[in-house]
Amino acid sequence: MPDKSQVIVLIGPMGVGKTTVGRKLAKILELPFTDTDNLITDEHGSISEIFESRGESAFREIEEIAVKKALSQPGIVATGGGAVLSERNQAELGKATVIYLSTDGKHMGSRLRNGNRPLLKNGLSDWRRIYDSRRSTYEKLADIEVNTSGQPLAATIAEIREKLDIND
Repeated sequence: MPDKSQVIVLIGPMGVGKTTVGRKLAKILELPFTDTDNLITDEHGSISEIFESRGESAFREIEEIAVKKALSQPGIVATGGGAVLSERNQAELGKATVIYLSTDGKHMGSRLRNGNRPLLKNGLSDWRRIYDSRRSTYEKLADIEVNTSGQPLAATIAEIREKLDIND
């Protein structure tokens, strides 16, 4: 397992931009980038199909394997919004530097509109309910919180770099 400072993990609600921020941050810091949802879909097919055919509990078991694999090497990792629900994942996240990307939710409607997210059958109202139920877990696990609300990507990256004390 790499040193805690060598693995930076982004957590937060669905659609907040963990993958976008993670890719950009990895490029700037010249580190590998891993998206746990991509690890899952590469091996098991679409997340929606997993939910539909095998259920959420089976998906969460697959997700635990993906998180453990992603955190086993230095780099930037973006997790699925619900990865924090698992006690195993919470223990794994404790071995990394965890950045919680928070939001006021005002821009989420447009971000989620064309997505295929199995837990958002009722759109934004489901998103708000899920975020509210997970918020305290995100806060508990985070070493750093960055509020992405109405903030351009460059500003989010700059704030992360500042809070991690990473200079140019």
